[in-house]
Amino acid sequence: MPERLPPKPVPSVGQFDLFGRRAEGPKIFSVTELTREIKAVLEGRFPSVLVKGEVSNLKAPSSGHLYFTLKDQGACLDAVLFRTEARRLRFSVQNGLSLVARGRLAVYEPKGGYQLVCDALEPLGAGALQIAFEQLKEKLQREGLFDGGRKRRLPFLPRRIAVVTSPSGAAVHDFLRVLHRRYPNLPVLIVPARVQGEGAAQEIARAIVRAGKQPRVDVVVVARGGGSLEDLWAFNEEVVARALVGCPVPTVSAVGHEIDFTIADFCADVRAPTPTAAAEMIAREKTELAADLAARRARLHRALTAQLERTRSQLDKLRGRVADPRRLIGDRKLRLDRLRQRLEDARGRDLAARGERLRKLQERLQQQHPRQKLHRLSSEVARQSEKLKALAGRLLAARRHKLEGLSGRLEALSPLKVLARGYAVAFDERGHALTSSAAVQPGEPVRVRLHQGELATRVEKKT
Repeated sequence: MPERLPPKPVPSVGQFDLFGRRAEGPKIFSVTELTREIKAVLEGRFPSVLVKGEVSNLKAPSSGHLYFTLKDQGACLDAVLFRTEARRLRFSVQNGLSLVARGRLAVYEPKGGYQLVCDALEPLGAGALQIAFEQLKEKLQREGLFDGGRKRRLPFLPRRIAVVTSPSGAAVHDFLRVLHRRYPNLPVLIVPARVQGEGAAQEIARAIVRAGKQPRVDVVVVARGGGSLEDLWAFNEEVVARALVGCPVPTVSAVGHEIDFTIADFCADVRAPTPTAAAEMIAREKTELAADLAARRARLHRALTAQLERTRSQLDKLRGRVADPRRLIGDRKLRLDRLRQRLEDARGRDLAARGERLRKLQERLQQQHPRQKLHRLSSEVARQSEKLKALAGRLLAARRHKLEGLSGRLEALSPLKVLARGYAVAFDERGHALTSSAAVQPGEPVRVRLHQGELATRVEKKT
């Protein structure tokens, strides 16, 4: 009989048989379905949430979006701030910055991940504006825009002042009131610009550039009354800072109250605590200037008067020292006559000395004349010729006498004399003188030299 299979085990409660025939049980989700369920739950549960954490893994692509991670000690959360919201930030998001992010949770279905889509960021601790202020201050300070070496001094008395401000603000009225009280009729050019709100920084920067190009403007003042950090924020923008640094004339920052500090204060050539203080710095009291000018004029007049008196006194002393001009002229004439006589005597002595020296030079020149030299040389040649002839005669006679003696001795020793006495000399065919019969053989030719002539012979025999 075939073996029977054991019965299939009955699944216990809570178990699910993937391969058996399924009764009614839990629903099976696809990945997409489950992800959409989670997306609906999360996005519905957290449509707006505030999350605090530390920024890390910050990425800022060319699209303008900001991608980063918020983390704390126990977890991390991906986050994104899109370009539109990122442009509204007044500070720079940096790694390590602790902040509070407001946004909504969103699920990215293709990867099954979730992230926080932010619509606002706020630093923890200091406010966003204070963070932005410190960041821009540090950046411009590194570039050298705050260096004291590039700061310019204000002119002693400007020809014309340009004020960049709001024409309706109280700051410009306070500035003009103090300025014209100190120095009436000093020309002032008002360059209008909004000093608060969206786009105010760009207007201020353009007004600074325009003011610096105006004719006869020696100082540009940026002025605004007091307010909160938000109210004064236009003067903390980089565009205003660079406009102040690039202005061709000295600049004064007169923004807010004495306790307020802006980026414009650090970039301007001079920082004034208030607009009225700026007016006091730029314009000196006209009455003080007039009084100072009068005092200087009086001191100059006294100095010139004293100098004139000293000059007159010196002139009187010199006039007293000067004698009668006619006597002085007579003395000068006598002295001139003596000097003339001394000059003539000296000139005569000099001429005589020069004449003697000229005579000696002429004699030396005469002696050195070529004709005289030629005559002396001719005489010397004749004398030397005579001496040479005499010497040659003596030498020739001595040589002749010696030659005659040697000729006599040579004649006595000459073989021709021997031949003349009847002797002869025999030579072999090679021309050698024969002194022995052994040097030739019978039949060989022999020449015989006589006193007169030679004989050609042949040897017959030897003895």
